[in-house]
Amino acid sequence: MANTLLVVPFAQKDKAKALGARWDADQRQWFVPAGMDIAPFEAWLPAERIPDSDSRERGPNEAITPTTEPAGVSLSQLLAGVDRAVAQAYREGVWTRVDVVNATVKNRHVYLELSERNEEGAVVAQARGTIWARTADRIVPEFERASGAQLAPGIKLLVLAKPVFNAQYGFSLDITSIDASYTVGDLEAQKRRIREQLREEQIFDGNRQLTWPWDFRRVLVVAPRAGAGLGDFEVEAKRLHLGGVCEFIYAYSRFQGNGASAEIVATMEGALRQGGSQPWDALIIIRGGGAVNDLAWLNDYQLARFICTCDYPVFTGIGHKKDSTILDEVALRSFDTPSKVIAAIESHIAQRTREASDAYERIMLHARRDIERALAAGEHLDAEIRAAAQATVATARGAGAAAIHQVQMMAAAQINRARQRNEMCIREIREDARTTLRQAKHEAPAAMSTIRELSTATVRSLRSEVRGLLPAVLEQSGAHIVRARRGLEVERQGLFERAQVSVTTARSTSEALVREVVAQGPKKTLARGFAVVKGRDGKPVTTVHGAKQAGSMDVTFNDGIVRARVEPDGK
Repeated sequence: MANTLLVVPFAQKDKAKALGARWDADQRQWFVPAGMDIAPFEAWLPAERIPDSDSRERGPNEAITPTTEPAGVSLSQLLAGVDRAVAQAYREGVWTRVDVVNATVKNRHVYLELSERNEEGAVVAQARGTIWARTADRIVPEFERASGAQLAPGIKLLVLAKPVFNAQYGFSLDITSIDASYTVGDLEAQKRRIREQLREEQIFDGNRQLTWPWDFRRVLVVAPRAGAGLGDFEVEAKRLHLGGVCEFIYAYSRFQGNGASAEIVATMEGALRQGGSQPWDALIIIRGGGAVNDLAWLNDYQLARFICTCDYPVFTGIGHKKDSTILDEVALRSFDTPSKVIAAIESHIAQRTREASDAYERIMLHARRDIERALAAGEHLDAEIRAAAQATVATARGAGAAAIHQVQMMAAAQINRARQRNEMCIREIREDARTTLRQAKHEAPAAMSTIRELSTATVRSLRSEVRGLLPAVLEQSGAHIVRARRGLEVERQGLFERAQVSVTTARSTSEALVREVVAQGPKKTLARGFAVVKGRDGKPVTTVHGAKQAGSMDVTFNDGIVRARVEPDGK
């Protein structure tokens, strides 16, 4: 007798187990062992094992009598059938290609969201995947060691998956193995496609054909903000920056996740545009180490193409020594780590400094040698010039006497010829003068007559013109005289009026002063507390010395006179 399969909801499994039901791991279903009474398990019997009171034939006029049992099957029974169908169809796992959309770990279980996309990027299939704790402890570390990647969004996997259907949790995949070689191969295939496309466009070696900068003065650094490896780079770069050796400009961007590569390109384009007219010496792309799939975001065609067509030398320092991206292949120079990038720059600057110092020393050495040779040549030339000058002077002295004698002879001959020419000229002048004098005596009377006639005519003409102009001159003079007289009369009248005003003002002022003097008489002065002191002779006493001499005095107050006597000193 065979076992009897049951459809037991998850919430009722403990009850079925208590009644004696057993779990079939292969079929993933509960069952009643052969020979056991199935009456206690009727509630979980499959639909085909449940007696149907309406299954018998009915006549055409026979009505259907309602029963107490509900029609159809329960949802759990239906889904249990789906579970059995799935379990029977997939007794073993199937190697399946999947894209990881999300990955979470809970109680050591790994829960994955999986999908498949077509060439246009549209999702064509989705499913949930689970790696149970015991399996995860075994296959996940092994996968990470073999591939260098981590289970994270964006990674492609080849997994051994067994479809599972649960009445409560629906459809999912139980993953029991991961082929690391597929993931590594996919990443390499992606890089290979990018290489082929760049080579087809004939730009793969574009940046690699540029030359190293002769010196580093201004560098653009693109990195994830606060990323691993950036700190070590900044320490050394800051030392060069503060020393005025090289200026480092930082631009930050995401380096992983959807859209990271496009953001990096936009960041670099914006930073290069904002750099102004000053040229860049190099573009540096750095980030710290990470999993292979973290770095896989950098294996992007548009990002690689930007570097291939960049006008400035590009240096990369991405990850660790074992890490490699397509950016490392197209850049002018790639380094294992960010620290090695700045170390190479420092080494290059130091080399240029040594070369400049050596060149300076060589220039100074050549300059000293040239100066020494020039001084020696100058001394030799000076000696030659002195010797030549002395020889020239001696020769000149010998030729000088003969030249002087010759000059004297030539001068005497020229003087004689000049004297003769002068005498001839004097004779000619005298003869011409006599001739001219004779002609003048002959022509003088006629010229005098002509002059007299011209003078007489000129005088007559002037007299006529004067007579014509005289009335106008007299008329203008008369007008000027009339205007002058009028002006004098106006000025005289104004002066008279001003004099009257001045006299009136002086008279008023004088009268006021007289009234003031009269008002300040002796009575008013005495009334204000003053007194008049006079001697016996009637003269005013104005000093102490005068008072002592007078002896006795008359003191006039406002209301009378008092006689006073001056006492001697000490009494």
